[in-house]
Amino acid sequence: MITLYDYELSGNCYKLRLMMSFLGIGYKTVPVDFYPGREHKSEWFLKLNPLGQLPVLEDDGLLLRDAQAILVYLASKYDPSNRWYPRDNPALLGEISQWLAFADGITGTASAARLHDGLFYELDIDAARVGAHRLFRILDEHLWFGEQEGRDWICSANHPTIADVACFPYVILSEEGGIPRQDYPAIRRWCDRVKRIKGFIVMSGVFPAGPAKAA
Repeated sequence: MITLYDYELSGNCYKLRLMMSFLGIGYKTVPVDFYPGREHKSEWFLKLNPLGQLPVLEDDGLLLRDAQAILVYLASKYDPSNRWYPRDNPALLGEISQWLAFADGITGTASAARLHDGLFYELDIDAARVGAHRLFRILDEHLWFGEQEGRDWICSANHPTIADVACFPYVILSEEGGIPRQDYPAIRRWCDRVKRIKGFIVMSGVFPAGPAKAA
């Protein structure tokens, strides 16, 4: 049985729950009190991931960290259709890899803004929002041109890949960081398409309110 060390409000954890739902994989979760408990920095958790970051996934004795790396693992091992991460298509794998890196950029900007607004993290919020809008403009233009060519997804395949799963969570959650999506119509249409994928699950819950700052 797969074990996901999970924080319900983490977009990176959500993308793994979403992927496993798409693949129909059974798993169990171990809740980690990211806030306010900072359990991801505790001694027991640092033995799982010395970086002190979520998510962590355990499968048959294998421990993996980093959401994008775990997406690759799950699709490689558990997708018999070979569609989410087509191992026999080097060109498409190259496309996917560049968008996984792009997803890390979204995490570093849109997710950072969300942490600032929702969990009171101290950071340069203006820089985070400017950075997120820059990436959103790139993604929106890419998706728009793809639509003109009959492509619905981030990569050139005629079906979604893990690139879509990697980029989706912190795009759909961006308004929680003060980053509206009304100026990105192609992104909004793509989000609607992702929501129609069989097995889609919504992310529930909201950040706790309060004046305290995260340590």
